[in-house]
Amino acid sequence: MTPPFTVRVTVRAYELDTQGHLNSAVYHQYGDHARWECLRAAGISVDELIATGVGPVTLENTIRYHRELRAGDDVDITCTFHWGEGRTFRMRQELRKADGSLAAEISSLGGLLDLEKRRLVPDPGSHWRALADAPALLGL
Repeated sequence: MTPPFTVRVTVRAYELDTQGHLNSAVYHQYGDHARWECLRAAGISVDELIATGVGPVTLENTIRYHRELRAGDDVDITCTFHWGEGRTFRMRQELRKADGSLAAEISSLGGLLDLEKRRLVPDPGSHWRALADAPALLGL
């Protein structure tokens, strides 16, 4: 099995909450960043995607916190896509500190929105596969 796509970020001081750990909204931003980097690594650009008349949508995000992240921590964020049948797909992400300890998990439900019809496309996996140079990074 191929290891999941991973991107590293460093927690910045201005991303902290009043307790001195990473603000909860920033976890979502880190997850979004890793997903876009995964798509980019697979060969998909935002402009190319939008030109096909669709755009990605997040329908649900759940974060489970395990350990705090503080300023200066290096964080490895994975991105793994899980495909089923239908109009949606799942993504699972782990945020791990440089020592390998699990800081948080993000699970998401997504889809591809037809920008004209304002409806989810029926088979998002085939759309991603057609655009990707490296569809294996997307689990396709």
